[in-house]
Amino acid sequence: MCEIIVTIISHQSIHLWIMQHRGEIIKKAVYKSGIPISELAKRLSKSRRWMYLVFENSNVSLDLILEIGKIIHYDFKEEIKEFHPFQKAITEATTDYQIDESQAEYWKNKYLKLLEEYNQLLKNRSQ
Repeated sequence: MCEIIVTIISHQSIHLWIMQHRGEIIKKAVYKSGIPISELAKRLSKSRRWMYLVFENSNVSLDLILEIGKIIHYDFKEEIKEFHPFQKAITEATTDYQIDESQAEYWKNKYLKLLEEYNQLLKNRSQ
């Protein structure tokens, strides 16, 4: 026997996930950038035909999108929603790195101060 559970959800709580056509988003950005398709293909070590296939592909990898964005100097994070969950992780990782950097600076300064004091003690001892 199989049970079917039906849940009625009000129209206010339904979230629709609309599939974005990533290739079209990339195409618009590339044309807006003014960089020729042949130049972009060359920098990616691909052919012009491959680039046009990317424009037709609705599910381009996020890594490729980031690489294209670097070349054309364009940030796709606003248009491509899949980047949003990673944005928090990227921001937190950057913050953690900055904290580590300041801690390293603290310990470096502390080491230099102790080294100077040690050298001063050696000078005083030899006199």
